[in-house]
Amino acid sequence: MKAIHLLMFAILSLPTRSPAQGQPERPADPGAATAWRPLFDGRSLDGWEHLDPGRFLVEDGMLRTEGGMGLLWYSREKLGDCVLRVVYKTGTPRSNSGVYIRIADRPKDEWYAVHHGYEVQIMDSGPELRRTGSIYTFAKAEAQPAKQGEWNILEVTLQGDRVLTSINGVRVAKFDPAGPVPERKDTSPHGDPERGPRPRSGYIGLQNHDERSVVYFKEVAVRPLAPAVP
Repeated sequence: MKAIHLLMFAILSLPTRSPAQGQPERPADPGAATAWRPLFDGRSLDGWEHLDPGRFLVEDGMLRTEGGMGLLWYSREKLGDCVLRVVYKTGTPRSNSGVYIRIADRPKDEWYAVHHGYEVQIMDSGPELRRTGSIYTFAKAEAQPAKQGEWNILEVTLQGDRVLTSINGVRVAKFDPAGPVPERKDTSPHGDPERGPRPRSGYIGLQNHDERSVVYFKEVAVRPLAPAVP
C-alpha cells in the first residue's frame, strides 16, 4: 500500500504540458469560427431583384451577366460591418462589372446605386481609380493580382466607415471617407459617383455593364464582423 501511495505522489508531481507540446495556448480567433453565409444559392435568383436593361442568367451553378447597364441587388437585408466574398471570372480583358456596397436604400434604378453607394470595380484594363479592386473613383487599385479568364476571390471588408478590398489574398485598395477624397470629374447624372457620406449599413449588388461585357459569378457570401469602435 505504501508503494502505491508513493507511485501516485510521483505521478501527480510530474509537470503538466499544454496540448500544444509545451507552448502556451493562444486565444482563438473570433472571426475564424464564423462561417461564410451564401447570398447566392447557385440555383436561382432567390432573394435578388434586377433593375434596368440586361439581366443575370443562372447557369451551371453560376451567375452570368448579359447586356446592361443594370443592377442585380440583394433585397433581403442590409449589411453592416462584414466581409463580403465574391468569386468571379471575366470573359475578356475589357469585361466590365462591379460589386456595389452600402447602397443607402432600396434602389429604383442602377444609378441610385452609383450615387448612393460605392462600387468595387471589376475591369482589368482600367486606370488605377477605375481598375479591378478599386473603390470606383474614390480609392485607386494599388495592385493587380486578378487573373483574367480565371476564377478570382474578391473580398471586401466593411468596418465602420472604412472599406478595404483584396483579390486572391493581396490587398488592393483602402478607402476612409475621413481622409482626402478625389475630385468628382464627370458631374453629369450618368457620370462619376456623387461625393458625400454613405451609410454604415446598406444593400449590396452586382452590375451587368454592357452587351460586350461578360462576367461570371459563382459565389457571393458574407461573414459578419464585430462592430467598429466609434
